[in-house]
Amino acid sequence: MTLTEAADSHRSSDSTVAARNRARLVLLSVLAGAVAASLWSFHFVDSVIGDNVANTLLGYDAKGTAITGVVAGAIFAFVSGLAGTFTACNVAAFGAVLPLVRQGASWRDRLRETLRPLSRLALGMIVVSGVYGAVGALLGERLPQLSKATIGDGLPVRLLQASVVFGLVGLAFLWLGLASLKILPDPLARLERRYPNVRMVVLGALVGGFLIGRPFPLFHKLFEYAAEIHNPLYGAAVFILQSLGNIVVMAVLFAVLMLAARGRFPRWLAAKPGRLATVAAVAFLVAGSFTLIYWDIRLPSMFGYGWYPVVPW
Repeated sequence: MTLTEAADSHRSSDSTVAARNRARLVLLSVLAGAVAASLWSFHFVDSVIGDNVANTLLGYDAKGTAITGVVAGAIFAFVSGLAGTFTACNVAAFGAVLPLVRQGASWRDRLRETLRPLSRLALGMIVVSGVYGAVGALLGERLPQLSKATIGDGLPVRLLQASVVFGLVGLAFLWLGLASLKILPDPLARLERRYPNVRMVVLGALVGGFLIGRPFPLFHKLFEYAAEIHNPLYGAAVFILQSLGNIVVMAVLFAVLMLAARGRFPRWLAAKPGRLATVAAVAFLVAGSFTLIYWDIRLPSMFGYGWYPVVPW
């Protein structure tokens, strides 16, 4: 065997090992998302956590008390966003932000490097939630999300919209995860060369897209009131407030973590080639598989369409 043939053989062996490691990482990440979809309790998150947080902050029964004015609606929007903070999708989305933080020498530098990705994330959310809020206020019950109709074996049309929207978001997360591992082409690579901040804006738009399908009862109540007002500016404003309220706790926790770590986490990420891409890939793959499986397999199974194992809580 010549030296060239030996080198080619070595590269081929390294490539096989790398491919095997990538396959294992994808499998384990998707499995984690599938297990989370089986364990997830929407009753606990929406009712036990969401309702109690909203009731405590507002000082009244958030579900049972009517929204009585524009200012009350704005307050309700932000508080209901806070109440819906700890959904799996929000946590996973912020997990995907972690690898994009850069280290800084001082706490001011670290704070600035932390706020940059968060501001870009917020920009994408604001655009999507604002546009949808305006459209929702104009169309009202013509949107499936506010419809009381059902199809088939009692599947609400609004949940069908949720299934479609979250399914698309889940696929987008999965693609980004596979692209991080170079299994699929990166859909944002060419655009990112011209606009370096576009990745975080797109991720924010995907998070903002949660509102387009979200069946969270307090958000549904806010949506109904915005449709009654029939004012697109008001609809845009309260949807933006709801969306920002949804991430404010995670943003604070994220900033505290980055400041308290004193740059250790970014340094750890940069210490080994491929570690950054691996962490980002896991975050996207777990988020994407959970979102897709929960909304497009587990949800239909609750109405007799297929089957998915669910842990009874």
